[in-house]
Amino acid sequence: MVNYNLIFARAYEKEEASKIPASSRPIFHLTPWIGWMNDPNGFSYYHGQYHMFYQYHPYDTEWDAMHWGHAVSHDLLHWTHLPCVLAPESPYDSFGCFSGSAMELPDGRQLLMYTGVRKDGGYKGKDYQTQCLAVGDGLNYTKYEGNPVLDASDLPADLSPHDFRDPKMWRTKDGSYRCVIGARRMDKRGVLLLYGSEDGFSWHFESILAENDGRFGLMWECPDFFPLDGKDVLFVSPQDMLPEGFEYHNGNGTVCQIGRFDEETKRFLPEHHQAIDYGIDFYAPQTILTPDGRRVMIGWMQNWDTCKMTGYEERPWFGQMTLPRELSIRSGRLYQQPIRELSLYRGQKVEYKNVHVSDRKTLDGIEGRSIEMDIRIRPEDAEKPYLKFIMYFAQDDKYYSMLSFRPHESLLKIDRKFSGSRRAYIHQRRCLVAQKNGEIHLHVILDRFSIEIFINDGEQVMTATILTDADARGISFESDGHAVMDITKYSLFDGQ
Repeated sequence: MVNYNLIFARAYEKEEASKIPASSRPIFHLTPWIGWMNDPNGFSYYHGQYHMFYQYHPYDTEWDAMHWGHAVSHDLLHWTHLPCVLAPESPYDSFGCFSGSAMELPDGRQLLMYTGVRKDGGYKGKDYQTQCLAVGDGLNYTKYEGNPVLDASDLPADLSPHDFRDPKMWRTKDGSYRCVIGARRMDKRGVLLLYGSEDGFSWHFESILAENDGRFGLMWECPDFFPLDGKDVLFVSPQDMLPEGFEYHNGNGTVCQIGRFDEETKRFLPEHHQAIDYGIDFYAPQTILTPDGRRVMIGWMQNWDTCKMTGYEERPWFGQMTLPRELSIRSGRLYQQPIRELSLYRGQKVEYKNVHVSDRKTLDGIEGRSIEMDIRIRPEDAEKPYLKFIMYFAQDDKYYSMLSFRPHESLLKIDRKFSGSRRAYIHQRRCLVAQKNGEIHLHVILDRFSIEIFINDGEQVMTATILTDADARGISFESDGHAVMDITKYSLFDGQ
């Protein structure tokens, strides 16, 4: 069956994307070829390349009928766009091909599993969500003739067919397959369902892997489940979370639960929970096990509540992915570090030791919008701690964003309200960090339209997109009280 919607989308994206200069995109963060991007999908290693599919609407920079965009990379930092692989057309996915995952089959083909969505009663009708398959060769994919492979009849009692989505597959040690899928009870509480398969095509319900007891919002989206450093880790993106202290402030945010999987009951038993990212823009992460054994994560670098922020409409693309992050568990907690391959693209190094900071100051060579900085801050006098340390960045004569730290409260804050926005969207986020006597370590990465801050060797991360034009390159420092700073800065180049 010819998918004319896919043919048209491929022709459109190729023509329109050719008009976008590379200089208008970040260097290392994946953006859509054209139009809208949200959740990462099908993050996988296949035939010697990393593949990233993504939720995609090529015809506009706003969410609409979801396609699957596609890009490949040799190092997870430089991406080549390929033609989109899925478009809504079939009766079971006529309203969209929602999020899912990918894996290689024993015969060398790649299997995609995604949520097909149809609506009853027109555009304003209710979604009906089912799980569907497509098989391909890394470039072209054919939807499975047996779709959908999971529908309402495969749901336990009291679960809604309107919220049943985002399958994440993996291969087990015995060669069979499993996937975890988000669902919800009729009272809107999230549930994660475990399904199994012998061949990747015929699936059956196994258990309720985990469920929301009211702590973490309502519906649970985009689950991921994997082993890491002797533990089992569950990622989920809940909707409508209430904050707990300085955790879970995004409303639609992300939660990491660390624990163990009980093979007998097929239940996940949590032991620890935390936010995955403490900044403004982060959602729906997916992970991969690299060929050399690293667990690497990429998330959608955006916040659903700021998708129509004034200024974004001037770009022909919307949405970007985070830097890939290497994951580990230390002292029962998730740690994240930028992927080590980034160090291969370091250019000029500028370094200062024992810089005294009080009044606002700049440092020669410390500027830019595609840079990496390592910053260590401490009080000049341990008996007289500073009250507040500020770094201004993406700065010109009119605009700036800022990162500030108050040691007496142990609060690190990202603030972009002066970055050029004309609306009162979400511009600030605060994070409670570990520190001792005002000492803190920040690893900061800027890539034209974003900042990612890895705090205290990756114990926490804060991520935010930046609206300000990339020509705003200034960086300056200020302290209320006397602080001392060591700073190392590298320019980053694309290496291509």
